Amino acid sequence: MSWFGIWWAWIVFGFAMGVLEVIAPAYVFLGFAIGAVVTGVLVGIGVLGGLPATLLVFALASLAAWFMTRRMLGPQAGTAKIWDRDINDN
Repeated sequence: MSWFGIWWAWIVFGFAMGVLEVIAPAYVFLGFAIGAVVTGVLVGIGVLGGLPATLLVFALASLAAWFMTRRMLGPQAGTAKIWDRDINDN
């Protein structure tokens, strides 16, 4: 059996992606982390069995998590800071 069918391997992979997100914050690895944990839970409860289905669920869960985190934590429209005076003005 490869690691694709082992539930705890997906959870460990998710936590590793979470650590990588803390080291290099870009909100990209967070989507992969959430997708891996969701996939690990689904493999653990027996919903997923085959390799193609597991990879498809991982890809879709990661993409959905990335869109959610981008929506919640990403740049907001119209939030650019406009400076109206210089720091050196008295």
